[in-house]
Amino acid sequence: MESKTITVFSNKGGVGKTFTCVNLTAALAISGHKALLVDLDFHAGQDMTRMLNLTPRQALVDLLGEIEKTEDPEVIKKYVVSHASGFDFLPAVRQTSQIGHITPDNIKPFLKKASQVYEYIIIDGGTVFSETIITVFDYSNLIFLVTTPDVLAVYQIKSGIDVLQSLHYPLKMIKIILNRSESRGGVAWQQVRSALNCEIFAHIQSDGKTVGMALNNGVPCVIEAPKAKVSEAFFKMVKDLQKETVFVKSTDVERSRTTDQFAKPGEFWDKFGISQEIVKDGGRGQMALTLDDEVVVLKKRIHEKLVERMHLEEVTPEALSDPKQAQKIKQQAEQIVSTLILEEKGGVISSHEERTRLVKDIVNEALGLGPLEDLLADIDVTDIMANSRNEIYVEKSGKLILTSKRFMSDDQMRAIIDRIIAPLGRRIDESTPMVDARLPDGSRINAIIPPLSINGPMITIRKFGVERLEAKDLLDRFHSLSKPMYDFLNACVLGRKNMIVSGGTGAGKTTLLNVISQFIPDTERIITIEDAAELRIRKSHWGRLESRPTNIEGKGSVTIRDLFINSLRMRPDRIIIGECRGPEILDMLQAMNTGHDGSLTTLHANSTRDAMVRISSMILLSGIELPVRAINEMIASAIDVIVHVARYSDGSRKITGVTEVIGLTKDFQVDLRDIFVFQHKGMDANGLTLGEFIPTGYIPECYEDLVQRGINLDKSIFTKNA
Repeated sequence: MESKTITVFSNKGGVGKTFTCVNLTAALAISGHKALLVDLDFHAGQDMTRMLNLTPRQALVDLLGEIEKTEDPEVIKKYVVSHASGFDFLPAVRQTSQIGHITPDNIKPFLKKASQVYEYIIIDGGTVFSETIITVFDYSNLIFLVTTPDVLAVYQIKSGIDVLQSLHYPLKMIKIILNRSESRGGVAWQQVRSALNCEIFAHIQSDGKTVGMALNNGVPCVIEAPKAKVSEAFFKMVKDLQKETVFVKSTDVERSRTTDQFAKPGEFWDKFGISQEIVKDGGRGQMALTLDDEVVVLKKRIHEKLVERMHLEEVTPEALSDPKQAQKIKQQAEQIVSTLILEEKGGVISSHEERTRLVKDIVNEALGLGPLEDLLADIDVTDIMANSRNEIYVEKSGKLILTSKRFMSDDQMRAIIDRIIAPLGRRIDESTPMVDARLPDGSRINAIIPPLSINGPMITIRKFGVERLEAKDLLDRFHSLSKPMYDFLNACVLGRKNMIVSGGTGAGKTTLLNVISQFIPDTERIITIEDAAELRIRKSHWGRLESRPTNIEGKGSVTIRDLFINSLRMRPDRIIIGECRGPEILDMLQAMNTGHDGSLTTLHANSTRDAMVRISSMILLSGIELPVRAINEMIASAIDVIVHVARYSDGSRKITGVTEVIGLTKDFQVDLRDIFVFQHKGMDANGLTLGEFIPTGYIPECYEDLVQRGINLDKSIFTKNA
């Protein structure tokens, strides 16, 4: 009989994936089938070996070097350990530091040779999509996704199915194992089937007593209690697996995956702006590991001793805010940590470089910002997103990248959040579980903690860019606009036209507003109003205002609207609001209509036309009862030009539209006319955005006014052949 490879996977932990692997393999062996169980769950430690009560002396990582040197597939037998029920077991690694030695390339020969020795190969694929696991999927005949009947688990598995289908695995090879299918309060299996749109291959009943005894005894349920319902479910699975139609030939998988442009796994991650190959780490493997568990344990141990020796609980945030005092404390901590590492005999530290890095990491975690320190120092990183203590993403060149950084614990994340916001006079706790603040360097931080964040604390930092971009940079370096667009925007600012910059999150609205503001004459008085000060206007007469949240007693807040009303008494020539999010838009429109022309602001919108809808919505949601016609008349008379900026999948930012507001239509809707647009033409072979900026041929109504103000603007820039 042809060998069958079954990979058991779940992108949700704690659903019984390893339990399923162990009992299914044991049931196959008891039923007379020659089976191999392979543990590729790198993040589960020794769970499977304990569940089987086995002590393997060798692992897959030891076999890989030899398997390429011989044609004899029976070499595998030298490395496996046999279970009492009759199947063979092979763990992936003996210690976590070996994980990086298992790669997509060297696991292929093993999978090919194993299929010549065993009738069934059951692989525990873990909970994380990686290049290695995707290679295993390629050599599988069946993928079992294990879930339990609860909403969170079903939601996670649904996303896992979406990823597998995006990678173009045939849906018929993906089947659901519903564990604890009859648990009280769980979602009905019919609803699970409907939500996942995937066949439920097996229902494993709830039997806490039987399962608990089996786990404690280190014996699979099918051996401990073969007559129990939970065991009978696995024996039924064995019978169902005898049907040839259940499996998909690996050649069919390969054909399905290679007939599409996303055949290679790496291309899939790049397509969606997610990188898994993050930090090269001194040749320890193709992909750097997150942090070896052994190193994490060592760091925690040294950290605890450091706290004890230095009495770090007595070090105040104010002391760390003083650069000189903070430097002195850190130097003292580095000396103590170096001594502690020597006392620990180096642990798993094998080189001077790693020892130095470890000292730095521990001191940063104890006194600084932990794993965020290096990311904040990296000038190429624009955003930092810590979704949990084990998952920290950054944005580089417009793409999301999963880093190899991690926090030691949720408590450490909380300590670092407190360390960041305490000097700012802010606090975060269960009564105030969200905080938004600005760091001394201008970077913006948002933190949220349980119970609002389910998986522990979350930190998001929008870094304040060191480089100040000029208008010429957008034109010549980044190609974000054309020369005619550049000239027109320059003329509009000089001609005191009221302008709105619209775009999505991270599209570059603030950057564009900074650039446009450079066209303002240096003789004019500018007042800027922001939630978190990000604008950097290179003008001599510039007043900066920043809103203030409520204090600990829930009082003392000063909103953007409050500041705007006050700014009207400050004799401004120009008012610039960093971003309009609420009722302040009404005051902005009124000011634009009453002599404060040349004002600028940004807002979130998907297009120039959506910006009009967004403005109307903000006014209506502010509680001010105005008829839609009155709102539209106010918008049409106040706003002259809307500039929309967008970010594309390659990370580039483009001004996709420059639109003039010319009044109202017959049905009293805001009348918009596109002046310039970006015509997107797809991607090139390197994944870069293709397209061109073109004028629509429309001559803006404001052109004559600009000319009358003495602004030299060539009319030909608006023609399509310009």
